Amino acid sequence: QVQLIESGGGLVQAGGSLRLSCVVSGRTSSIDMMAWFRQTPGKEREFVAAISRTVGSTWYADSVEGRFTISRDNAENTMYLQMTGLKPTDTAVYYCASRRFSRNAYEFWGQGTQVTVSS
Repeated sequence: QVQLIESGGGLVQAGGSLRLSCVVSGRTSSIDMMAWFRQTPGKEREFVAAISRTVGSTWYADSVEGRFTISRDNAENTMYLQMTGLKPTDTAVYYCASRRFSRNAYEFWGQGTQVTVSS
């Protein structure tokens, strides 16, 4: 199994920056993809960004392209989300997720970390 623990959320003013971290433990060698999602009350969970653990290829939602950067440090089993130019609409609970090779859906989820952007 795989365990994920997020950190780094908080309160920031619009235009500010935050860096989220996700420490991965367990059978990390089985992981193919890692990603960040976010969710606000009453809305479905929304994809933010993803990264291939082995190759390092990245994908972003249109709403964060150019402002957020996803990265990973395999030696530290940690994934990051550097968020800049934050907007009030970025306010959400952010979750990290992972899936194993040959899986189509994200299987393992962290507990979430709150990001609040004030105007």
